[in-house]
Amino acid sequence: MFILSMNLNSPTEEDYLGIYSIMFWTLTLIGVFKYVFIALNADDNGEGGTFALYSLLCRHINIGNHPSRSTGVLYSNGSMTSETRSKLGKFLEESITAQRILLFIAMLGMCMLIGDGILTPAISVLSAIDGLRGPFPSVSKSAVEAISAVVLLALFLLQKHGTARVSFLFSPIMGTWTLTTPIVGVYSFLRFYPSIFKAVSPHYIVHFFLRNRRKGWELLGGTVLCITGAEAMFADLGHFNKRSIQMACLLTIYPSLVLTYAGQTAYLIKHPDDHNDGFYKFVPHPVYWPMFVIATLAAIVASQSLISATFSIIKQSVTLDYFPRVRVVHTSKHKEGEVYSPETNYILMVLCILVILGFGDGKDIGNAFGVVVILVMFITTLLLTLVMIIIWRAPIALVMLYFVPFFIIEGVYVSAVLTKIPKGGWFPFLVSIILAFIMFVWYHGRQRKIEYEVRNKISVDSFNKLLSSLEIQRAPGLCFFYSNIQDGLTPLLGHYVRNMRSLHKVTILTTFRYLLVSKVNPNERIVIRKLGIEGLYGCVIQYGYADSLNVEGDNYISKVTNSIREHIRYNFDGLSPTSLEEEISQLENAKEAGVVHVRGKTRFHIGIQTSFSDKILLGLYEFLHGNCRSALPALGIPLQQRMIIGMVYNT
Repeated sequence: MFILSMNLNSPTEEDYLGIYSIMFWTLTLIGVFKYVFIALNADDNGEGGTFALYSLLCRHINIGNHPSRSTGVLYSNGSMTSETRSKLGKFLEESITAQRILLFIAMLGMCMLIGDGILTPAISVLSAIDGLRGPFPSVSKSAVEAISAVVLLALFLLQKHGTARVSFLFSPIMGTWTLTTPIVGVYSFLRFYPSIFKAVSPHYIVHFFLRNRRKGWELLGGTVLCITGAEAMFADLGHFNKRSIQMACLLTIYPSLVLTYAGQTAYLIKHPDDHNDGFYKFVPHPVYWPMFVIATLAAIVASQSLISATFSIIKQSVTLDYFPRVRVVHTSKHKEGEVYSPETNYILMVLCILVILGFGDGKDIGNAFGVVVILVMFITTLLLTLVMIIIWRAPIALVMLYFVPFFIIEGVYVSAVLTKIPKGGWFPFLVSIILAFIMFVWYHGRQRKIEYEVRNKISVDSFNKLLSSLEIQRAPGLCFFYSNIQDGLTPLLGHYVRNMRSLHKVTILTTFRYLLVSKVNPNERIVIRKLGIEGLYGCVIQYGYADSLNVEGDNYISKVTNSIREHIRYNFDGLSPTSLEEEISQLENAKEAGVVHVRGKTRFHIGIQTSFSDKILLGLYEFLHGNCRSALPALGIPLQQRMIIGMVYNT
């Protein structure tokens, strides 16, 4: 809403018309054509955003060792056969380097959105509170920064209570905002410059760059901010349906922005040197304070939406094992998307306040904001192009009709915002790179562990011989033994039996499989199978990245044991009724005797023969793994029922 606050030296009427023309066509081409008409159709089971695009690609081509491609009985959704895959799809399947680059690009896109969650609260609240300096010039910038920091501090401290109690206010606030600002805009351009819409002609853009040349190119770093929120709109697809987003954008948001920026531009044409604060200056005095209140409330709602989106992104990343485990709490019993992460919340709070106190000037924060906005859009363009070629199988001419214009437009914007990196843009870029690197290291370490377990898995026959060759006691009780693999037995189980010389009468090898789909059908949530040894069962619990892991304590145990009981009844394999009842009775008796949850605490042995890259990546992974939360507390398992066993894996 403060897009026209840019550094212009003696701006002319033609300059402002050129800037408005740039913003109009940026909103129209990128906001409407790219996102509303194209990107919203590239959803992954109703979910949007860069990671949804990546997961969509992963489910249609076999790239990497992803959960949705693991062996065993898993959820599937229309993957292509090798005969129908495109040449590009086959290339990605065969090139490990291309797969890793694609993964890192998708991770970087997610991290850019997290960076958006840092900068949006800072710039929105700071810009809104800065309106105090209009009627009260004596208010210093330091005071505005302090007030903004206090507002953000209060906002973050309230996150633990969830947004359910106040969310009913969000729509009226944003509705009021999108209604009042265009009214002020219409009043402004009718008063100051009624012919403002002649700037819709693209020739004003051409003349603007011919006059200003390099300076005009650098100013693109400011005009790109007119399109903030487009990527967040795409990422919020999981919370709203596609049709409602399209209608809201086309009928309210788009015309509201076009009219508001028209009013700002009209005011600045008549007051060419008053461009340091293009929003509050064009607001008429009689409605100044109502607009200040509305702007402040709208800034808080916008901040809340990005904070909530950041929680959702972190939750999805943790769920899919792409990010070190942090605590995720569901704050609403009725709305699945309302989550809260204490660690994420306090880190965001500190970073937001540091941004305000460190940068201070809204222009520097705007520079940082521009870097985040355009880079994540550029990444979306690249991923959307892959979706068009590999999944939609669109004609190459149609793909180029999309790719070439947006690649050029966004490429020019990227080149312009890169000049802002020394002027504040380095901050979100650095944060995003660090977060993406953390995600990549975590993913690499987790995959290396899975690969080791798959290579060293124990067959059922080998495990049966192990049980018979040693004096193994079958201890009473029910044991949930957590494993990362489901085809074969984890080497941790053999390590446990050899050292403990015992095995519970009923042992359930449990694997949590987080799939690259948004949601898993309830009837496919728990998959049970017998392992050919008395009292030994395999259990795969499947979740998508938008599913809630709502299994806790006794409820979790009951769901699994009920599924085993049903599996025994419907897959009795010729058992007599007596044997069938004995097996079910054994399960119930084991449950009553006591439940224990066993998981491994594995480490990599980083020795002399370990490669240099693995020494760095696996060393960092071990540091992250040693300082992140355990997986079991997230299930609500009591401390007295937990057991951890250690094992060292060779690299």
